[in-house]
Amino acid sequence: MTALAPILQAYFTQRLAQRQASPHTVASYRDTFSLLLRFAQQHLGTPPSRLDVTDIDAAFIGAFLDNLETERGNCAATRNNRLAAIHSLFSYAALRCPEHAATISRVLAIPPKRTDTTIVSFLTTDEVEALLASPDRATRPGRRDHALLLVTVQTGLRVSELTGLNCSDVTLGAGANLRCRGKGRKERCTPLTRPTAQVVRDWLTERHGEPTDPLFPNRADGRLSTDAVADLLVKHLTTAADRCPPLEAKRISPHTLRHTAAMTLLRAGVDTSTIALWLGHAGTKVECSRFY
Repeated sequence: MTALAPILQAYFTQRLAQRQASPHTVASYRDTFSLLLRFAQQHLGTPPSRLDVTDIDAAFIGAFLDNLETERGNCAATRNNRLAAIHSLFSYAALRCPEHAATISRVLAIPPKRTDTTIVSFLTTDEVEALLASPDRATRPGRRDHALLLVTVQTGLRVSELTGLNCSDVTLGAGANLRCRGKGRKERCTPLTRPTAQVVRDWLTERHGEPTDPLFPNRADGRLSTDAVADLLVKHLTTAADRCPPLEAKRISPHTLRHTAAMTLLRAGVDTSTIALWLGHAGTKVECSRFY
């Protein structure tokens, strides 16, 4: 029998550290195994410290995944994310516990669940203009929000990339761009149009921050959270809907602005390979490909 606890601890303290997993990945995996351990205690009557690898077999994992959908109301995509975390742990355990190869292989053989492909949402030109006009640029928070929304719509940065920007990540002048670190710890530079570069230049002058300070700070001059970005988007969408009523019928998140950037590039005749590089995708399959 091999205890699960030391393997799980080593996975978080060694394996994920070696992979330089992002804080979002670590948090997602932590939540997955918190749910799994709680489920094990409820259904097996075994506390986490006494669980063995053989307790968490394919049948148990299947029951856990079913519970996520039936009891917690999770969608298939969330279920698949939880399964991906479990697969990652068991792939690591396979190297440390060869005596449990059969149990581990059966868990690794559990397939993800098929999900429906949905048509992604994006904003039209009129909707973008209404959104960008919503922040009150007579106030400092309004000028920050306007710059943040304009950068997001034009560059298609992920919200985590946006909140991670520092003042030193901005290059102005010829070839103006933003440098960010995206998924897979890959760095890229995203071009800025002249109007966007001018807005960022004006904001930097007003921001007057140190190179390592966040480009778009909160009221305490700290870094905005992803939830804060979502909240300010909802706030400005409410105002924008008065000018552009079709916005009320759309479900819009920060990721919708990323879709909007992709669609704008596609309509401008940019090929999908270039759009993939622009958005920081590993391959050429980008969000805009699903509009067809």
